[in-house]
Amino acid sequence: MAYIDDQGTQKANLEYIRSSMSEPLLEREHEADLARRWKYQGDERAMHELVRSYTRLVIAAAAKYKNYGLPLGDLIQEGNIGLMQAVNRFEPEREVRFSTYAAWWIRASIQDYILRNWSIVRTGTTAAQKSLFFNLRRLRSKIDGAATEHGLTTDGREKISKILGVRIKDVETMEARMSGGDQSLNAMLSEDGEDEFQSFLPDTRPNPEEIVIGTKDSKTRSEWLNSALRTLSDREQRIIKERHLQYDTVTLEELGKKLGVSKERVRQLEARAMQKLKQNLEPRIGKHLQDMLTDAA
Repeated sequence: MAYIDDQGTQKANLEYIRSSMSEPLLEREHEADLARRWKYQGDERAMHELVRSYTRLVIAAAAKYKNYGLPLGDLIQEGNIGLMQAVNRFEPEREVRFSTYAAWWIRASIQDYILRNWSIVRTGTTAAQKSLFFNLRRLRSKIDGAATEHGLTTDGREKISKILGVRIKDVETMEARMSGGDQSLNAMLSEDGEDEFQSFLPDTRPNPEEIVIGTKDSKTRSEWLNSALRTLSDREQRIIKERHLQYDTVTLEELGKKLGVSKERVRQLEARAMQKLKQNLEPRIGKHLQDMLTDAA
C-alpha cells in the first residue's frame, strides 16, 4: 500500500517535480565540461548546474519505487543524495555519460532507504537479498503458475530461486516478510474490546529472585577467578588477562614480542596457567553445586 501525503506535501512535491523536469538537458560536451570544472577546479556553479539538470533522473527513480509504502518526498531526497554522491565520484576521463553513471547511484540510494525503512525488522542487505526484495513481486506476477491466491507455489519458488541465484529458503522467508506487515503492540485485539496485543505477550525476563541469585553467583564467580589468578606468576597472569580477560585479545605472536619469547613458548605458558586455574576452580565449583543440591533438598 503506497503512502499518501497530505495536500500541502503533495503540492510541494509537484512544484519540485515541475521545476526538475523543466531543467534543460545537457549536451555531452557541456556535461563533460561541467564535470571537469567541478572535479579539478571546485567550481560549485558547475556542480549545481550538473545536479539540477539530472534531478529528472531522481524523479523517475522515485516514481518507480513509490509503491513500497514510503513518502515520495523522502524517496526523492534519498535519490538526490545518490545524485550528489555520483557528482563527487564521477570521473570525466572515462568518457561515460554522467546520466548513465548517476542513475546507478540514485537507484542504490533509494533502494538502501527502502530496505532501512520498509519494515521495523531489518531486511537483509546482501546483493542477493536486495535483488530478491526488489524483484520478488515482479517475478511472481510474470512467471506463469508461480503463485496462487494463497502465495507462491513450490514450482514458483524454485523458478525464482534459480533466476535470482538464491536459496529456496530465502525466497520463502522473503515471501513471508512481504506478505505480512508490521503490527503495533498497542493494536486492539477486537473492535469492541479494551485489551491490547501486548497485554498477552509473555514476559521472558528473569524475576526478581532470579536476578538476585544471578548477581550473587556472578559476584561469587568473580571472587573465585581473582583468587585463582593470584596463584599464578606475574607473567602467567598477564598472559591469561591479555589472551582471555579483555575485550581486544592479542595473538600469541603479539604477546610473545611483548614478553620477549616465541609464540610457542607463550602457548606453553598459557596452557600451564589454564591448567592451574582449572585445578584451583574445580573444587570450588563442585562444593558450590553440592551446597545448592543440599539447599534444594
